[in-house]
Amino acid sequence: MHYSAYHSVDVVNGVGTRCTLFVSGCEHACRGCYNQKTWRTDAGHLYTQELEDLIINDLNDKRVRKKGLSLSGGDPLHPANLSSILKLVKRVKSDCEGKDIWLWSGYKIAELSPAQQEVVAFVDVFIDGKFEQELADPALEWRGSSNQIIHYLKPES
Repeated sequence: MHYSAYHSVDVVNGVGTRCTLFVSGCEHACRGCYNQKTWRTDAGHLYTQELEDLIINDLNDKRVRKKGLSLSGGDPLHPANLSSILKLVKRVKSDCEGKDIWLWSGYKIAELSPAQQEVVAFVDVFIDGKFEQELADPALEWRGSSNQIIHYLKPES
């Protein structure tokens, strides 16, 4: 898996102070996408065990109280990303007490493959649906267009 950016302190991609990983790889190619540089699966930097360890350490850092991890892209549920994302979300849930996971995907929740569903089983908030430029609204919270749905999958911790 590749990623385009990692922010150890982020306050715009989900509730509270978070760590945010923007992965590479997206097959949706939404017109008007603000992050087209992430569409290729080999764009950006190689995701490594060292980065995964850093994410876990950042989530557990007591100097900045982090609410959780946000996964965006690209698309974290792109087939090329599933094994790495599954490993990461499992590790967040086992090694980071009380941290939630938010995930943005162009795939609709009702249409997920079994492998994608396995990842989403660890996710607390899932924002689904392709970005649709004609439905874009900058006033929307946590999403870019009104067709996208915020699914609160688990009660707040």
